[in-house]
Amino acid sequence: MHNTVNKRVGLLVTTLASFLAPFMISSINIALPLIGKEFATDAILLGWVTASYLLATAIFLLPLGRIADIYGRKRIFLYGISIYTISCLLLTVSPNIIALIFFRFLEGIGSAMILGTGVAILTSIFPFSERGKALGINVTAVYLGLSLGPFLGGFLTQNFGWRSIFLVNVPLGSIIIILSFWKLKGEWAEAKGEKFDFLGSIIYGITLIAIIYGLSLLPATLGAWLILFGVLGILVFVKREMKLRSPVLNINLFKNSRVFAFSSIAALINYSATFAVGFLLSLYLQYIKELTPQSTGLILVSQPVIQAIFSPFAGWLSDRIEPRIVASIGMALTTIGLSLLTFLNEKTTIEFITSGLILLGFGFALFSSPNTNAVMSSVEKKFYGVASAMLGTMRLIGQNLSIGIAMLIFAIYIGRVQITPEYYLLFLMSIKAAFIIFSFLCFIGIFASLIRGKVR
Repeated sequence: MHNTVNKRVGLLVTTLASFLAPFMISSINIALPLIGKEFATDAILLGWVTASYLLATAIFLLPLGRIADIYGRKRIFLYGISIYTISCLLLTVSPNIIALIFFRFLEGIGSAMILGTGVAILTSIFPFSERGKALGINVTAVYLGLSLGPFLGGFLTQNFGWRSIFLVNVPLGSIIIILSFWKLKGEWAEAKGEKFDFLGSIIYGITLIAIIYGLSLLPATLGAWLILFGVLGILVFVKREMKLRSPVLNINLFKNSRVFAFSSIAALINYSATFAVGFLLSLYLQYIKELTPQSTGLILVSQPVIQAIFSPFAGWLSDRIEPRIVASIGMALTTIGLSLLTFLNEKTTIEFITSGLILLGFGFALFSSPNTNAVMSSVEKKFYGVASAMLGTMRLIGQNLSIGIAMLIFAIYIGRVQITPEYYLLFLMSIKAAFIIFSFLCFIGIFASLIRGKVR
């Protein structure tokens, strides 16, 4: 009986927690124009409202996942949900844009703790025969968060102001904390007593910050130097991790499996090319088309909804057809969807934009589940946790790069100014440039996806 209760509570708290992060990521885009107006902020700083959260999550996901394996997953999960909830509360009282960006970074650290432990807790609680179903429910919560984000975010922003997006997370976070504290029994630390690679984690974190911050500073020389420093940091990090017995990142997974290496690269490219679409279109629909936050949310929701509907089908298909075929078709459809968006101008119809988003959602569904299937099928059981964290990290680095590219294009075309009507023409040119780059990236991704080799 105790075990059944624990399973139910475990599934409930991890599923609620899995809903929070994607909801936050997809709802905040809708609020950006209003935040920009309230704090009189330029387009690049506005990008940092999204980037700071993603950057923190990307920096801390691998190290904190490893710490959770050593010191206990429930403990880190509880710390994570507490930091997340407190930072949401702080975000509702942000006095200026710098405070907002700082609290978003803090929220990202909490998010990394949740992402790095939730699925691992489920895998620890549920026996092999019930695991697929539990993980399926968990993934559904992620898609629900992504789908409801633009819709609820738009509704809340329009009717209660942008701060309400953060406020609604507080009661939900509090419920998760109370349930985990009182009802979730046991602790899971499968790597107890193993060493934690502290120096590797620091090199990894500094490297990521240098590259993303460098991108936002370009075309200034300091930006180029920071990116160069970041690339050198990656080389040092990889070389160091290959020698360690318990590294933060198991580089041998890439060396030993071509499928794992190219599937991870394909995921990185796909997220780099697609993540900033919501960010750019939210600004476009509210500035150029003068739509309300609520209407903007309703249009943007078309992509994640299609994704949620077709993902299970794509996963099922990849059990029957070689995953690289399904994923590559998905990548090709995504390329077409992005290419359509390069034609955006002030006269573009809403129907045209929605069609592009539906095509992107379908392409992404066909890519995402089969690609995950390929990654997880290419490693031994004992590496499931590492592989899943690696995939999460690739996703986050891709999302960071995507926003980084968008901020770089704004810096080149518009400069550090607030987006007002006199800059609308330059703003449209920068959006066009971004979609051309993203289409090209995705086109390269088709080949990375095709050459990965067979899983079966």
